[in-house]
Order: sequence, then structure tokens, then C-alpha cells
Amino acid sequence: MQRPRRALFLLPALLLVSAVPAQLGGKAVFRVLDIPSSARISALGGSPVAVYDNDLNLGLFNPALLNADMARQAALSYMPYVDKINIGYASYAHQFDSVGVTMSGSVQYVDYGTFTRRDETGQDQGTFSAGEYVIQVGAGHAVDSVFSVGANLKFITSNLDSYKANGFAVDIGGVFVKRALGLTVAATLRNIGVVTSGYTETKEKLPFQAQLAATYKFRHAPFRLGLSIDNLQEWDLTYEDPNKKAQIDPTTGEPIVDKVTTADRALLHIVPNAEILFGKNFMLRFGYNYRRRQELRVDAKPGLSGFSLGIGLKVSRLHLSYSYAQFNPAGASNTISIAVRFAEWKKAS
Repeated sequence: MQRPRRALFLLPALLLVSAVPAQLGGKAVFRVLDIPSSARISALGGSPVAVYDNDLNLGLFNPALLNADMARQAALSYMPYVDKINIGYASYAHQFDSVGVTMSGSVQYVDYGTFTRRDETGQDQGTFSAGEYVIQVGAGHAVDSVFSVGANLKFITSNLDSYKANGFAVDIGGVFVKRALGLTVAATLRNIGVVTSGYTETKEKLPFQAQLAATYKFRHAPFRLGLSIDNLQEWDLTYEDPNKKAQIDPTTGEPIVDKVTTADRALLHIVPNAEILFGKNFMLRFGYNYRRRQELRVDAKPGLSGFSLGIGLKVSRLHLSYSYAQFNPAGASNTISIAVRFAEWKKAS
């Protein structure tokens, strides 16, 4: 009877065992590792969520979510990103009953497109391409009826014309599920690893991140409410725009300093989300990323920056997901994910 209690203790402990220093935008490489290329995750705010079901797309981002219900499932995702950048992945999961382990394999890519090569005088020298790829193998194991653990191993490679960079990374995850309470709590340490070869001789680092997420499913209402907490490894995520002109107080003549409160700093970590469940075949999804809104919105026209929404739909034996995420008036993303369980095809036949 003591195992669930130990499981609850281990979840926050996962977030304290790493000595990897904080790495945020502009300080790390292989940012493909941070792009929410799953339609469901994108619709829920862009941060991995704590939902323990049969969606392989979630298990790719927290390996502890991999479970037997994902067996013989294939998933594809595609996202036309900003400025004609294309992102996607393909994945498959298999259950090994003899050892109680669910394994997944996936290949993720970012295609930056084709560029014109020019010499120092501006003469056209043909074209070249650029892209990044992540080859990932994951495994999840249910320790008992409430606690599961998992790990991902990743090989990351990036190419820019004839230049290449490579690295290896590991994700470690833990999930606590109490179905009687409708509560799921998940913790993840993502991108623990090294850059084995880079574009320059500068020592570069991977975008390590510690994350904690929780969801609550109402017993008698079709709602699942979630809260994801990002970048627990660093408290202050405030960004200072080096190009922003200082405002001068007309009375004192002193520069006006923007005050960042403790509440503001806390909100930069938090991503609330919700799913409305219309039975097993249709759901609506919503998310709000406060940090994305603060960093990417245009002050004169903030619009829906930071907001995201999507749908989940089961058509025959296909599970379809779509998401729309607004960055600013000039940029947004539309993501489509498709999953199919071959076990369901076998049962139907």
C-alpha cells in the first residue's frame, strides 16, 4: 500500500536530480527539440500535457505516457511553420508483453527550405538546403497501477549546406495516474545530453528543460482541465528586447523602467489548457501560453497571440487532430496529426 505514496514523492524528485544548467532561447542549439509538432499538444498551449490515454503523440514527448493501449499504433504529423518552414514526424509503437514495456520509434524533421548560394560579389552560385532531424527511441513501463516511468534516447543532426552538427539527448519522465480522482500528474526532464559536433568550435548546449503538468477530469462533466509548468530549472524568464528604445519620464527626465513583478515571473512558466469531451469521437481543445504572448505579440495589435485551439476527431479507425496557434498578426501555425491503431483494424476484420 505504500507504493503510490512513493510514486507521488518521485514525481517532483525527478525535477531535482539534474545538474544541467538552464538553457533558453538564444543560449542553446537544436531548437527543433522544443517545437510542439503534435497537433494535440500545440492546441493545448505547446507544452507537454499529463493525459494518460491511447494517443501515441503524447508519449513521444513524455515517454512515461507510453502504454499498452498504444500498441501497434502509427502516427503522422505535419505543420507548415513560419515563413515556409515545414515540420513533421512519423512514429510507431509496439508492446512487449513479456517485459511489460511499450516502445516507440520516431523520426522528426524540420525542412528550412532551399536557399540561393552567392559568392562575395553577389553572383548566383546555385542553391543549397538546410534542415534538422531527430531519430528517437522511447520506452515506457508501468511500475504499478498508478505510477509509470519512461525514457527517450535521441540522436539529433542538423545540416546547413555542407556543414553539419550532431548531438545526443535523453528524456526522463514519470507519471502518476489516479483514475478514481480523475487526476494525472506528469514530470519530465527533457533534452539531457551533449552536442558532439557543432558548426563552430564554441561549446554549445542542448535546450534542457524541466516540466511538470497536471490534469483533472471531472467525473460527471465532459471537461478535462490542465496546467503545464515549463522551465522549472530557471525562475526568471523575462526577456529584454535589445532593440527597444528607452522611454523617458517627461517630468523627471529619467528612463522609465518596466517593473516585472513576482506574479509576472510566475505566469511566464504556466500554460493552462482544457479539453471538452463530446464522447469518445470528438473533442475541443484550448490553450493559453502567457510567455508566448508577452514575447511575440505586437503591442499595437496583440490579437490572439498566445492563444491556441484545436479539435480531435475519430473517423472510422483514424484519429485526426488539428490545431491553430497564433504567434502574432504575422505568424501562426496549423498542425495536423493522424494516428491509426492496426490492432483496431484487426478486430474489425
